[in-house]
Amino acid sequence: MEQWIAPGRVNIIGEHTDYNDGFVLPIALPLGVVCGARPRGDGLVRLTSAQRRDEVIELRVDTLAAQRDRLPRWARYPLGVVHEFVRGGHRVTGVDLELDGAVPIGAGLSSSAALCCAVTIALRDLFAPALTDRSMVEIARAAENGFAGVPTGLLDQSASILCTEGHALFLDIRAFSEAESAAVEQIPFDLSGAGLTLLVADTGHPHDLADGGYAERRAQCEAAADALSLSALRDATSEDLPHLSDPVLRRRARHVVSENARVLAVVDRLRAGADPRAIGALLTASHHSLREDFEVSAPALDLAVDAALDAGAHGARMVGGGFGGSIIALVEDADHVAQNIMNRFATTGFAPPRIFAVQPAAGARKLD
Repeated sequence: MEQWIAPGRVNIIGEHTDYNDGFVLPIALPLGVVCGARPRGDGLVRLTSAQRRDEVIELRVDTLAAQRDRLPRWARYPLGVVHEFVRGGHRVTGVDLELDGAVPIGAGLSSSAALCCAVTIALRDLFAPALTDRSMVEIARAAENGFAGVPTGLLDQSASILCTEGHALFLDIRAFSEAESAAVEQIPFDLSGAGLTLLVADTGHPHDLADGGYAERRAQCEAAADALSLSALRDATSEDLPHLSDPVLRRRARHVVSENARVLAVVDRLRAGADPRAIGALLTASHHSLREDFEVSAPALDLAVDAALDAGAHGARMVGGGFGGSIIALVEDADHVAQNIMNRFATTGFAPPRIFAVQPAAGARKLD
């Protein structure tokens, strides 16, 4: 059985800007989901997972839509991809899918997007080799949005498919949605060459994008854009904010406006070859905005960020949808910063976080 892998992602900056037609700057993680796949000729899909060894799911390709509500929630992601291929007119004659994931679930590192993208690239190679990268991104997102019922933007799937090793992916979501080639730029991000490490601290407090908080923030952003007579908050400026009479909508819009500006500032500095330390303050400012204006942080995330900064991190912020998950910290002495986070968690009664260092990795691909 041949195998494909798609990575999780961590967003350097640009949180909750993707579904507002804005800008994002993710990297792919060296952790991914592996999909083993083998075509069948009997019209059946057989799905197994190393993380769900007691569950084997087998059903006909042409019954996926009808069976959706009877499926375990985890299975809706990979089977949603199969459904999207069929819905798009691709002839899937049946397939065996064997999954194994190394991206922590619920950590804000896009384990679900990695899962969908691993299955997408496998099915592309087996049944639709002419599909473009952009088409794969759309299929993986549609599987999450429709079949799994998670209202994500394009960020996670784009990062998993398009990222390259040693680079951050600068993505203009609006332009990418309109299929403009200028929407994607690989930005050099050589941390090791600068004597830096990017730490990820998974707080162990899982977030769940299928719950109400994420969808509520999307609805609030849409309401703010409507109140300003804009197609999306990407078009808003700081001068527009006083025109929002609702203080909650004003805070949500202020985050999006300021976060887009921070993404562009980070990209400008890295593109010009600046020392990556120069982006640290912007990372921390992003966390403050997510905590105060977008209100998606959590006590464990704030604690980890504060502990990293107190130990000398150049910048730190929560990542992902929020309400739990992980933080990143740009550091020189990784051991010292990690130990300070661990000590702080121990003294406040939180379970110890999982902390690991990452470098920008490659996107989805077939394994040799």
